[in-house]
Amino acid sequence: MSESLALEGEALASPLVDKTPRQGRSAPHSGLFPALLSRLPAWEAVALWAVLFLAWQGSTYFIDQSANPLLPGPRIVAEALWESLPELWKGTVSSFFILAPGYLLAVAAGIALGLVAGIVPGVGRGLFPFAKVAAPIPPTVYIPYAIAVLPTFHLSATFVVFIGAFWPVFQNSAAGALAVEGRHRDNARVLGFSRLETLVKVVFPASLPHIFSGAAVGLGFSFILLTVAELFGANAGLGRFVQYYADFADYPRMVAGILYTGLVTWLAMTGLDKLRHKALFWVR
Repeated sequence: MSESLALEGEALASPLVDKTPRQGRSAPHSGLFPALLSRLPAWEAVALWAVLFLAWQGSTYFIDQSANPLLPGPRIVAEALWESLPELWKGTVSSFFILAPGYLLAVAAGIALGLVAGIVPGVGRGLFPFAKVAAPIPPTVYIPYAIAVLPTFHLSATFVVFIGAFWPVFQNSAAGALAVEGRHRDNARVLGFSRLETLVKVVFPASLPHIFSGAAVGLGFSFILLTVAELFGANAGLGRFVQYYADFADYPRMVAGILYTGLVTWLAMTGLDKLRHKALFWVR
């Protein structure tokens, strides 16, 4: 009797014992293909780029490439890009010496003033009406005046980049601070937080999604304004590269400079997006 019960117990337990290793072995593979697919670009994006490239390549059959075409083919542009890489790299370094200080200063000032304006009513009442007037002004209108007033082109271009990036960061930071629920601030007050501690430990983390949205918009504006400013009076830079070869009707190098500038902008935006994903880990 005891032997039969023992055999029945082993029979009942054996499927559970056998089933667990099978699940353990299959679990890693079940999420392998979705993880790999998530790293691949969407097929719609690949299809769009393929269509654009084929249209570009197809246009070369209707445009004489032996002379000086306004739209050179991919092969000619690729050769010009390869030959211009040393010059483009120097232009990239020169551009980032203007972009980085202006953009980083705009992010720091925009976050600080935006959060303060969002939690201090008096500051908000003073800054928000001014922002409604100043923010919609296109920053490009400041370029000739900044070049004329400021002592160097570097300072004038940095100022224009700062203006272009500041308002998106400020407005989104203020919107994030205003979106923080009052009960969170009340809880911080009950815990004995000072206004600065509430700003740093409560309002700032809660406003990060809005802040990164403003920073992304500001970075895009910064590249646009940097390129436009370099068209006016720079001796080096990505915008200067495009303008220089456009003046000499070297369209392969001009198109190569445009594509290279787009690649640099995409890399910068991608880096900011990676930083956003790491900082906002609780949003995913």
